[in-house]
Amino acid sequence: MKTKDIKFLRVTYLAGPNIWTYRPALEAWVDIGAFEEFPSNTLPGFVDRLTACLPSLAVHRCGIGEPGGFLLRLRQGTWMGHILEHVTLELQNLIGMRTGFGKTRGTSQRSVYKVVVRSRDEKTSRACFDTARELLLAAVEDRPFDLAAQLAPLRDMAESRFLGPSTACIVDGATERRIPTIRLSEGNLVQLGQSAKSHRIWTAETDLTSAIAEGICSDKDLTKSLLAACGIPVPGGRPVDSPEDAWEAAQEIGLPVVVKPADANHGRGVYVDLSTEADVKASYTRALLHSRHIIVEEFIPGNEHRLLVVGEKLVAAARGESAWVKGDGRATITELIESQINSDPRRGLTEDFPLNIVSLEDDTANTFDLARRGFTPDSVPAKGLRVLIQRNGNVAFDVTDEVHPSIAATVSLAARVVGLDIAGIDLVAGDISRPLREQRGAIVEINAGPGLLMHLKPATGKPRPVGRAIVDHLFAAGENGRIPIVGVTGSKGKTTVSRLIGRMLKLSGKQVGLACGDGLFFDRRRAKTGNCANWASAHRVLLTRSVEAAVFENGKRAILSEGLAYDRCSVGIVTNIDPADSELEFFIETAEQITNVFRTQIDLVLDDGAAVLNAADPLVAELASLCDGEVMFFSRDPAAAPLAQHLANGGRAVLLHDRQIVLTTGGESSVLTAMSQIPMTANTAAAYQTENVLTAVAAAWALKIPRELIRAVIETFDPSRDEALDKTTLASTGM
Repeated sequence: MKTKDIKFLRVTYLAGPNIWTYRPALEAWVDIGAFEEFPSNTLPGFVDRLTACLPSLAVHRCGIGEPGGFLLRLRQGTWMGHILEHVTLELQNLIGMRTGFGKTRGTSQRSVYKVVVRSRDEKTSRACFDTARELLLAAVEDRPFDLAAQLAPLRDMAESRFLGPSTACIVDGATERRIPTIRLSEGNLVQLGQSAKSHRIWTAETDLTSAIAEGICSDKDLTKSLLAACGIPVPGGRPVDSPEDAWEAAQEIGLPVVVKPADANHGRGVYVDLSTEADVKASYTRALLHSRHIIVEEFIPGNEHRLLVVGEKLVAAARGESAWVKGDGRATITELIESQINSDPRRGLTEDFPLNIVSLEDDTANTFDLARRGFTPDSVPAKGLRVLIQRNGNVAFDVTDEVHPSIAATVSLAARVVGLDIAGIDLVAGDISRPLREQRGAIVEINAGPGLLMHLKPATGKPRPVGRAIVDHLFAAGENGRIPIVGVTGSKGKTTVSRLIGRMLKLSGKQVGLACGDGLFFDRRRAKTGNCANWASAHRVLLTRSVEAAVFENGKRAILSEGLAYDRCSVGIVTNIDPADSELEFFIETAEQITNVFRTQIDLVLDDGAAVLNAADPLVAELASLCDGEVMFFSRDPAAAPLAQHLANGGRAVLLHDRQIVLTTGGESSVLTAMSQIPMTANTAAAYQTENVLTAVAAAWALKIPRELIRAVIETFDPSRDEALDKTTLASTGM
């Protein structure tokens, strides 16, 4: 007799579009054992204990399509596999991996279910599955379950694997424009687009960001000299090499001055508004802790601003504000900071907060500045006395709409002078709405790879679409970062069809990547031998920046066990469907289930793409209604059932008529070539080869390949001959 337990028989990460969803998903095969006899409404107290532990299940819409639907199902009675799905989804939501997609389906094996959830990260979703199982068993057995303690490590795991906010907003901008994205590492290296149409980003740096420009920006004195040469206002100053030299430079420049590292970032080691010899020399010594190269420069009064320039355009601006406390005669400065500054709900330690926590615990410029005015963190200011705690920082107040046009032009010029495509420009001015020269404002620093969070989550003002601006900089209007992709699936003929289409694309002038049952090819160079009709090989093609078009063969097992490597395609092909072509290992047993596997390819056809379908195969032909783009039929039988209506509606088809290949649009037809001219179909008994040729011709026609090239390929192609010029496995693929 089976016990009341939940056992994972198999957990598979589907890294791309699959039979369940367009997105990556985690599919668990679950044996619920004796729970098959005990739906939720038969387990005493289970529903109440589960909902008390996880009250947010109340928002799940299952069944009736509105909040509360899943709770209704629980009380009416549903099975443990279905409950596992919803609990896993909710755990993902609670740790910040927002998702709503899940499915549970029974199999032909009693008590065994396939439970599927959308997965933004495989490792974290697997951990959520395990935690969901433990929660359910605890609720059944009336055992304590500390949800908060279980969520903490899950949340840490998820956060450690999330993209940073700057990278994430760029990826979101690409998604808005339907540009595909590929994460290249566990860090923030991401590819936008495919192969030859791609760009790569690392936070706010792109493959267009100049290394020389980055080097210039890291040398603040060099940056200032280049800007000054172009007439851009910058503070006067020079490098110094000793405390004495620092004081000498300060006197030359005129007090007050700033002492700072020449190559540090994020304001580290910057000491401002210095007017005495002792302060200047002490600041020099402190700045040495951050860099060996120190500069002294003119102090520019006003507020600090960060202006973001993308592709020579100002796209966002934020202002900084100094932080003050007001004495009450009782509390110390440290206590006042907590009650008057850090109590602001906009302040926090994580990236969810637009403002940082202010602390005097470390020996920073803030504590030094405070000491210069006679205070320590433990000082108790007199009632009503205002004490400056932090001069700079808090650059999180949006002022984009206030920037004077002349300042926008100046910062754009500054980015061009140093050579950055994306620049964070630090500027000090009393009023950003007035020209700089009217107020002695100046640019004090230029940063490569600037943080974007201040513009995404400002403390005041509206968020700015800076991620979308970066995407628009990389991809001109109308570009989607996609290469032509042809996906080929079906029961038979996939490899030959894939090779034919690859050859046609090559002759049309494109660099072609082909992953099929005969290997992995880049043009006619074999990069890998053996069966390469899999996710890994297709993924490799999409990363190869020399590839201008791709052809991917996709078998049932690859779709079921891996998913597809691409999100959409220009042409999706189903050659044929054998109703007996089952995959018992995956519980794919009926013609309907087999057809559902192959339909995955048709679901991915772009709006301006085409599905190439076998009109003589009823299971294939019925997929036509699922295509978002054009449907193009092919058939050895010109009288096949779907053709009459399809052609009457002006559709296209590639047909065999009197042993000739005929291209038909509506009522108009033209002969491409005779079958007797095609070596692989010269034997009239080779009916399957005839279908392979018709399929490839239809795909090439959909791809707008010239007819003379299509004819040349099918009249010369010999599938028995190895087409690779280099039969060795090659490591270099142009990535």
